Amino acid sequence: MSRVQLALNVTDIEAAVDFYTKLFGTEPAKRRPGYANFAIAEPPLKLVLIENESGRGTGVTGALNHLGVEVASSQEVQAATARLSTEGLDPDVQDSTTCCYAVQDKAWVNDPDGAPWEVYTVLADAPEESDLGCSTEGCAQVGEQAAAVGPTSGSTSACC
Repeated sequence: MSRVQLALNVTDIEAAVDFYTKLFGTEPAKRRPGYANFAIAEPPLKLVLIENESGRGTGVTGALNHLGVEVASSQEVQAATARLSTEGLDPDVQDSTTCCYAVQDKAWVNDPDGAPWEVYTVLADAPEESDLGCSTEGCAQVGEQAAAVGPTSGSTSACC
């Protein structure tokens, strides 16, 4: 099973959860402080909500945090990585990384305007965020590095 992921920055996690629960008619699949995700069956969508003020602390501005495609297995992440590499996109591969309260295998690329996309699979639940990569500090460091480099067609690391 594959589905598109949409990760949004929100300023009020409670208001956002209430709105998206009503919009899609389903409760979040996971809730943590400042974080929620929905596994929506119809339309097939993984909606991630990340509480912050317009991306402050993540290096991302506006409502969009990042985009993704959730796949069923690590083999599918590897196949996507090979395909993206063949296309010259130079994916940033992260194996067994803890992010968004889950252990994941993933590969990141940026679109021409710098929007980060990930292809990922969830390996296990994680009760806490990691100290690097998806924590507020890690997101800020990654965002600052990405902003310094500017949009590329190659690798990136956003959060989740």
